[in-house]
Amino acid sequence: MVSIRGASPDSDRDAGRPGGPLTVTAARARGRMLFFGPAIVAAIAYVDPGNFATNFSAGAEFGYLLLWVIIGANLLAMLIQTLSAKLGLATGRSLPELCRDRFPRPVSRGMWVQAEFVAIATDLAEVIGGAIALNLLFGIPLFTGGLITGIVAFALLALQSRGFRPFELAIAGLFGVILLGFLSTVVRIDIDPGDAAAGLIPAFDGTDSLLLATGIIGATVMPHVVYLHSALTQGRIRADTVAERRFLLRRQQADVAVGMGLAGLVNAAMLVIAATLFFGSGVPDTDTLEGVHAGLGRVLDQPAAFAFAVALLASGFASSGVGTYAGQVVMQGFIRRSIPLLVRRLLTLSPALVVLGIGVDPTRALVLSQVVLSFGIPFALVPLVLLTRRRDLMAELVNHRLTTAVAGLAALVIIGLNGFLIWRTVTGA
Repeated sequence: MVSIRGASPDSDRDAGRPGGPLTVTAARARGRMLFFGPAIVAAIAYVDPGNFATNFSAGAEFGYLLLWVIIGANLLAMLIQTLSAKLGLATGRSLPELCRDRFPRPVSRGMWVQAEFVAIATDLAEVIGGAIALNLLFGIPLFTGGLITGIVAFALLALQSRGFRPFELAIAGLFGVILLGFLSTVVRIDIDPGDAAAGLIPAFDGTDSLLLATGIIGATVMPHVVYLHSALTQGRIRADTVAERRFLLRRQQADVAVGMGLAGLVNAAMLVIAATLFFGSGVPDTDTLEGVHAGLGRVLDQPAAFAFAVALLASGFASSGVGTYAGQVVMQGFIRRSIPLLVRRLLTLSPALVVLGIGVDPTRALVLSQVVLSFGIPFALVPLVLLTRRRDLMAELVNHRLTTAVAGLAALVIIGLNGFLIWRTVTGA
């Protein structure tokens, strides 16, 4: 079985020491970059195929109007992921492990069951995104493309047997492909600075814009990476003193700022491209990934369409690997069980292959997967806020009261928006 190196204190191979993970002193000697990586892995969830569809739809329909929503959503993501990273650093345990220890067994088992459904829904979106990208690039049938995406994700996860750094570097490389794919298009289009600046001022244009803004914010925090980020920082680098723990916290905060900041840049670039090229142009089907690809080729050129498809492919590959990794962390944490990685890969991949095999509309499947993910939000955010405010767990890294208040408010907003989206999806209102 491939082990989850970042999910336990056992990172000997990467540390190069038979006795355990690197000390802070040894990590400093290796350079600052060793402190970066967990947030880049988590940030992949914020640039997954679901974000592609939402952000391009927002730009195509309302221009730059909702750019401020993406910025605000990114700030929420920074706060939530910082708390998750801090929890793993302060306690040496992941959020699922702490939930198992602190909550009654029926509650923790119920949380595990819903988290497994979240893992399946996550993989559904990522595999579909990868399959669509392969179809756009090479004409590969969706089912075969989904299978290829699953295989590549498994290969990425196999890197964990060599320590946490190879996996993090591979994910960072794919993230770089996504970033370059969109920036290469942004620099080639004529962005209206005035309109873009106006998009930073909070405003709406009717009910439809409000609903789309709700969708952007409500889908911001993905529950699986809230669980995962706490595991990525536990036991990564050993801190023996209060000063070292605070030093590691500052480094993790910087990691989150970089990772979530780059994710926000990618999301903003998607909206800006759509606003510049599609808004008011009459280009059809910009609410689907295939339509966006075709529209880029029609309005700009084929290199832009190619860059979009390559970025989507990198997103599908990376986010599928991260999603399966999160599923393993969830199982190990909630029920102290693990299964061979190949088995887990097949379990989470199968529903996506069934959906692709029976010919369900890919975009519709993406939307439904986001609804399932919405159900998992409270089970991740509420325990995270409650646990990080406890001094007996967090010691000197406990939340400031203001941090807890802001985080609690953010959690309520995100949960409320997700609940609203679920209600609208179910009722069609």
